[in-house]
Amino acid sequence: MQTVDFTTLIAACSEIRTGWLPARLEQVYQRDRHTISIALRTLKKRDWLEISWHPQAAHICIGDPPPRTPDTFTFSQQLLHQLGSLALVGIEAIAPWERAVDLQFARRPGESALYHLYVEIMGKYSNVILTDADNIIITVAHQVNQLQSSVRPILTGQPYEKPPSLTGVVPSIGESPERWVERVSLVPGAFKRQLLKSYRGVSPSLVQSLLLAANLDPEITTDALNPDDWRILFHYWQKWLQALEECKFEPAWITEGYTVLNWSNLKPAKNIQELLNRYYTDKLNQQTFSQLRHQLSQKLNNFLEKLRTKATTFDQRLQQSDRADEYRQKADLLMAYLQDWLPGMKEMTIPDFETGLPVAIALEPDKNAVQNAQRLYKQHQKLKRARTAVEPLLAEVKAEIEYLEQVEAAIAQIDNYHSTEDLQALEEIREELVQQKYLEDPEYKSRSSTEAVTTNFYRYRTHSGFEVLIGRNNRQNDQLTFRVAGDYDLWFHAQEIPGSHVLLRREPGTVPEDVDLQYTANLAAYYSRGRQSEQVPVVYTELKHVYKPKGAKPGIAIYKQERVIWGQPQLVAQEIEISTQEIKVKS
Repeated sequence: MQTVDFTTLIAACSEIRTGWLPARLEQVYQRDRHTISIALRTLKKRDWLEISWHPQAAHICIGDPPPRTPDTFTFSQQLLHQLGSLALVGIEAIAPWERAVDLQFARRPGESALYHLYVEIMGKYSNVILTDADNIIITVAHQVNQLQSSVRPILTGQPYEKPPSLTGVVPSIGESPERWVERVSLVPGAFKRQLLKSYRGVSPSLVQSLLLAANLDPEITTDALNPDDWRILFHYWQKWLQALEECKFEPAWITEGYTVLNWSNLKPAKNIQELLNRYYTDKLNQQTFSQLRHQLSQKLNNFLEKLRTKATTFDQRLQQSDRADEYRQKADLLMAYLQDWLPGMKEMTIPDFETGLPVAIALEPDKNAVQNAQRLYKQHQKLKRARTAVEPLLAEVKAEIEYLEQVEAAIAQIDNYHSTEDLQALEEIREELVQQKYLEDPEYKSRSSTEAVTTNFYRYRTHSGFEVLIGRNNRQNDQLTFRVAGDYDLWFHAQEIPGSHVLLRREPGTVPEDVDLQYTANLAAYYSRGRQSEQVPVVYTELKHVYKPKGAKPGIAIYKQERVIWGQPQLVAQEIEISTQEIKVKS
């Protein structure tokens, strides 16, 4: 993940200073353990300033509004208590060439700052620190005691100290080309490594921009650079320093990253705030998505493994119960041939009543014939009772397996992160599993009370223009089938295979053609566990024939008067992949 370097921080703060100062602080919301959002209102607009001290994604920019869920963190409440109703009147660097800025808050513009919010963008050492006018620390995002750092402890009630100064030469726009080349090439090696070692404020992304603009190999060494190469590199070095001096930046997207110095006709971004917000939102969402998907998959695998083991045990007990009549038959034979029993016998062979074939009956030698017969009768009764007890337990386990396989299929369909909807769908699955008592989450009740039901279904259009809606998980399946669906819509589902509920929407008086039905069936097959098959049986029926059994788990539905059509998931796989990539590019 690309880190915010000195250049990006200067660019972001310059844009915030121009567009959002002065601004009244109205609200503080902490999104997670590493991010706060501050509501700023100017004379013209209201936006959220996002500040993150995440170890891999520390940044500051104007971001999206926070979710409408309760804020349970104390750090944001402390900030709001101290800074509420004050104005953000300044954003200044705390020291030259340092990735740390001072957000100054006062009662009104022009007055001295009452509080300072220091934002330190320093990788795993990033921090956000609130001090009073005398620079005494009031609260801090991450406290550092003397055991953690003897160089710079950060504790409430103590004076704030600036981060230790960086080593290296300070870049100067007045430096001669000869001196610059001499300094960078003093020790032979890769150009990017030598430049990073030689000057302050230089980052890998800046070096990448220099080499890209000069059209040079990213791995080129100082020995391989000719005078023209050095001249071009120094030209862009000067352009960088000039951009810092004039605060004129050009945000743009590069492969797997971004730059605020668009020297190579790259894809431009709307502004620096949009650039940083989109990049870090997507990267952090991808990270959260991967972790959550792995966690849910592991949990489901564990649950299903245990349930399948339990189902196998129940099946074995039922198979044993199938032998109940055999025990009774042997007991009857033994009672009929009591006269043939002799003391100490371990086995008797008696002809069957109906077939006449010999039946071997194992005996316990310390018991007489009647006692052995009674033992067989008891075993018969025991196995009959076992069947009565085990059959409902097996049905319950199979229903639970069916439900969890449905959840597993939903997770399998959300295989990669493409947009925020993918992460949201996974979070809904987690909430569902918490609600169904498969996962523990002490904060579930407080979140669920205010969390709205989402409707970010998959959406497609058939050949004739009919809309097709597809649920991403059980929660959305129920929402789609029992709340969104209209009386004229058609309901599709892979037959006896875990998969999504699919809705073909119809206006009154419209009749879908066979090609529309086939396309919808193909989608229903694709969004099921049968995705890799050539053909998948798909049922469809009218909504009035679809029901939810009383007490059924999310996503479970029964249907009648269905028709069957063979879906071909491979016919829509390529189209879906293309549309997914387009969504990813747009987002």
